[in-house]
Amino acid sequence: MLSYTMRRLLMLIPVLLGMTLITFSIVHLIPGNPAQVILGQSATQAAIKELEESMGLNEPYFVQYFLYVKGLLQGDLGTSLKTKAAIAKEIWPYIAATFELTFFAMLFAVFVGVNAGIISAWKQNSWFDFIAMFVALIGVSIPVFWLALMQQWVFAQELGWFPASGRQNSRDPVDAITYFYVVDTIIKMDGAKLISTLKHLVLPSIALGTIPMAIIARMTRSSMLEVMKSDYIRTVRAKGSGQFLIIYKHALKNALIPVLTVIGLQTGVLLGGAILTETIFSWPGVGRYIFEAINYRDYPVIQSGILVVAFIFVIINLIVDLLYSYIDPRIKY
Repeated sequence: MLSYTMRRLLMLIPVLLGMTLITFSIVHLIPGNPAQVILGQSATQAAIKELEESMGLNEPYFVQYFLYVKGLLQGDLGTSLKTKAAIAKEIWPYIAATFELTFFAMLFAVFVGVNAGIISAWKQNSWFDFIAMFVALIGVSIPVFWLALMQQWVFAQELGWFPASGRQNSRDPVDAITYFYVVDTIIKMDGAKLISTLKHLVLPSIALGTIPMAIIARMTRSSMLEVMKSDYIRTVRAKGSGQFLIIYKHALKNALIPVLTVIGLQTGVLLGGAILTETIFSWPGVGRYIFEAINYRDYPVIQSGILVVAFIFVIINLIVDLLYSYIDPRIKY
């Protein structure tokens, strides 16, 4: 297990280097001059040239890339052109917000999706199976922005059960420690703020987690049906084991490999693609952070934001690979 983990970590190095090169190249292809953006349209050419020299923008492409990678190795993500603040410090609250939203969205998606898929496979061709797969089909088909708007209308405006937007009660804000507000309220042992924070999470988490939930449900059902037809399952059934024990002890573990793949991919997609949900619910996540930076042509923020999201995506896939070897020991050979 240790040697397999080390091999996977070593394979991560060229992936991360390639990721930095692609991100750096794409951002530098965006039209516009950062020095011009900082100084404004009325700036003189002499002032623009002087600022380009101070920022290293007049250096050759590969020299700029080398300096960029050197800064990354030292933990320097650059400085925002808009706020003049260090991006490494400025971006963390936004990453924490997106990570918290993604975690609860995937918690909803995995809990509902996996159990719906298992029961559908267990009760194949029953009324539950047809209803669950029909709901999954609708879940995949519904646009996220439409579902989010309908949730706000029904559950926030009409029923008043949940807040329509934001991460916290603006009149009674959370004292940020880790910037994971659920964790922070638990650390402070503030039950009222914890409930308020969880209420703010409900609608965006369901909106964001509906499509992954539907995909996970269909994948779990398909994988479980295939495993349930295996010879070893027939042997276990012949020994007189109950259906519940057969499914959750023997079949589920072998059916989890493709499901884990989907969960890992969907988690990465949600981390990078939550911008619609974050915009509709006014959620201060990294998606909105990057979007606002694009409008301002804040190249260091765009570059660092994309790189951080890509890095998290790669790490999630690494964790999924390691879980493969834990679930099925044959994989590490």
